[in-house]
Amino acid sequence: MNIALCYESVLPAKGGAETYIGDLSRRLDQDGHEVHLYACRWDANSLPKSMVFHQLPPITGPRFLRPWRFGAAVEEALLGSKHNVTVGFDKTWGQDVLYPQGGLHAASQRHNRRKERTGLRRFFATGLKYLDLAFHSFRKLEQKQYCSGLGSTVVVNSAMVRKHFEQYLPQAPAPVAVVHSAIDPQRFVQPDRDAIRAVERGSWNLSAGEAVGLFVGMNYRLKGLEPLIRSLVHLPPSLSFTLVVVGHAKFEKYRELAELLGVEDRIRFLGHRNNPKSAYHAADFLIHPTFYDPCSLVALEALACGLPVLTTQYNGASELLDIPMNGLVMADPHDGPALAKAISTMADKKYLEQARPAALAAAQRWTFEMHYSALMEVFTKVANRKMPPTGVEPVT
Repeated sequence: MNIALCYESVLPAKGGAETYIGDLSRRLDQDGHEVHLYACRWDANSLPKSMVFHQLPPITGPRFLRPWRFGAAVEEALLGSKHNVTVGFDKTWGQDVLYPQGGLHAASQRHNRRKERTGLRRFFATGLKYLDLAFHSFRKLEQKQYCSGLGSTVVVNSAMVRKHFEQYLPQAPAPVAVVHSAIDPQRFVQPDRDAIRAVERGSWNLSAGEAVGLFVGMNYRLKGLEPLIRSLVHLPPSLSFTLVVVGHAKFEKYRELAELLGVEDRIRFLGHRNNPKSAYHAADFLIHPTFYDPCSLVALEALACGLPVLTTQYNGASELLDIPMNGLVMADPHDGPALAKAISTMADKKYLEQARPAALAAAQRWTFEMHYSALMEVFTKVANRKMPPTGVEPVT
């Protein structure tokens, strides 16, 4: 098939949707599909050599207008194209398949307000959103994407996001298919894992027996780093546990919070890493107390490395866990005592011995190949629906 992927920036080292598009494009290329990318910028070294690139103009202007400008640029660039399937991954419209990996903006905004620790702060945060032009612009954009009869097939990456469509866009006519996110497990194969683990822990000044919980995320506020740090005051002093934080390079205010709370000795801030693979292999479990994740890729990466996952009900990836065999799911990231209790449970050596093989098993039950197969079923149906009824052989 001739498949076009549309996303503003594809720099896989940044993680998230960009990493996923890199994984997907390589797998499509492996199967012999002709893959096109419509984007403003990309890292060609991280993408298939055979990929066909379509340069779109840089998107400038105020934040509330940029998605509209990118969507219009994609729409214009696709005019007259002969692709079997076109796929839009974010704030675009009219492609054959819309795959909003970031979920619905309306749901995201509601979940974002949960970052505030008190009801009063959430109340004011809600009021401020109504003064934000981007809030209204993006909600209108979602109406255009999903409710304007453009005939797109919608794919979402968790049942949680499908429920959000029912809740926030009940008038959307298109069926919503769930294809959980997945990662390429080959990126995490590490034959010398024990050696990598020893070197990493040595650089963190930690012993082999120390229980290590890993936090990976660029958006520290949304992913719940602040309540996680606050929860550490509730850990038993006798618990041998250290939190390792990988993500954004700017973490000083979180270090200051840890010092204020007297838990700085329990935390190692590593800043940004282009590839956190060695950190996964050196840790014992992942802590991801997110306020909103349609289907967190870091949770899937952790499972692929044999790490059980502690996350929240606001993470669609929690649907892929077997509780409590390979992880725990919390109701509220702000519940410090409950979060500390969950950390204590997962830091227990007996639990980790049982949870590691269970995590690896979970990673094998929902693999990238299974995800790819489910997605190709959608693409094939779309391609065949587009073909004129002239007796031409259907796409397979």
